[in-house]
Amino acid sequence: MKYEITKENKILFGIKLFKIKALRNFGNIKINDLGGWIEKEKNLSQDDNAWVSGDARVYDNARISGDAWISGDARISGDAWISGDAWISGDAWIYGDARISGNAWISGDTWV
Repeated sequence: MKYEITKENKILFGIKLFKIKALRNFGNIKINDLGGWIEKEKNLSQDDNAWVSGDARVYDNARISGDAWISGDARISGDAWISGDAWISGDAWIYGDARISGNAWISGDTWV
């Protein structure tokens, strides 16, 4: 396992989100680094180097995997799937059935 869900939580749109914490070094992440917010373990792969950082939030059936990086105030929800080397940052909101992969970079106030 590369991360754990901590007891620190907050409510967003009636959904309870939990802060994550790294359990080992991987990619640019060091053991004990705190990450962003996820609803459940299914939202962020325990394999590879995918990570959620800052105040970024991942919930519903959304899934982050590969070397994808979610940061800033980004929100990933619905059935969205972010994978590969994709970077989502800023106030970007990825939702619905969106699929972002490869070397995609999405930032700012973007809605997908």
